[in-house]
Amino acid sequence: MIELKSAEEIDRMAVTGQFVGELLAELREVAAVGVNLMDLEHHARRRIKERGAASCYWDYTPSFGRGPFRNVLCLSVNDAVLHGLPHHYALRDGDLLSIDMAVGIDGWVADSALSVVVGTPAPDDLKLIEATEVALEAGIDAAQAGNRIGDISAAIAGVAGRYGYQVNNEFGGHGIGRTMHEAPHVPNTGRSGRGMKLKPGLTIAIEPWLCRGTDKIRFDEDGWTIRSADGSRSAHSEHTVAITEAGPRVLTRRSGHSSRPGDRTGQAAAG
Repeated sequence: MIELKSAEEIDRMAVTGQFVGELLAELREVAAVGVNLMDLEHHARRRIKERGAASCYWDYTPSFGRGPFRNVLCLSVNDAVLHGLPHHYALRDGDLLSIDMAVGIDGWVADSALSVVVGTPAPDDLKLIEATEVALEAGIDAAQAGNRIGDISAAIAGVAGRYGYQVNNEFGGHGIGRTMHEAPHVPNTGRSGRGMKLKPGLTIAIEPWLCRGTDKIRFDEDGWTIRSADGSRSAHSEHTVAITEAGPRVLTRRSGHSSRPGDRTGQAAAG
């Protein structure tokens, strides 16, 4: 069942989205060479508790995971792209880190992700991150009332193709609102003009993720961390977006970070 949200409910989601965006911006600055992934995890736990928010990840038990997820962040390094399980690992110069988080405040949820390079960035890594960010903005631009889910999917896939990357369709975007995962599914590749029509009040998470050398994935023994099948580096960008009569409203936009084509400050500031 798909629930369309009222303008007031979208405003309440935006409160959560602002917090998620602010915390991701903080974590992006905290991430540096020598910082342990568990330091990032505990920083996020502390901030979530201070805000009176609730992590959507803690005790999350989907069909693909192994046991309940007992962390508030997904931290994926280098060839890991999704659902990275925080563990004791000190970030090294040049590591590509993806940070994904979802929280609820007063019953309304927002979900967002970003990728950064800590220390000295390699051009290929910046290109990969840029591709996910440009694809995200293309997907957002296509999230217009009257368009269809396939228009978002095709926009994302079109950007990926222009950058020379393949798209995996096993995991993608999703509806969001009262819970982290709601209908509909929002694939990262598809055909324009196909799928459900986008109506005002629909709230979705749009999240392109790409691997440099393949569209195939594998799972770690921890049952959570998803990596590129060929060991190539991966990146992930995500925003929570509301469909409105006035156009798409990004609820998790973070200050100091623009994903707009032509503005690369998000990548340049990595680390």
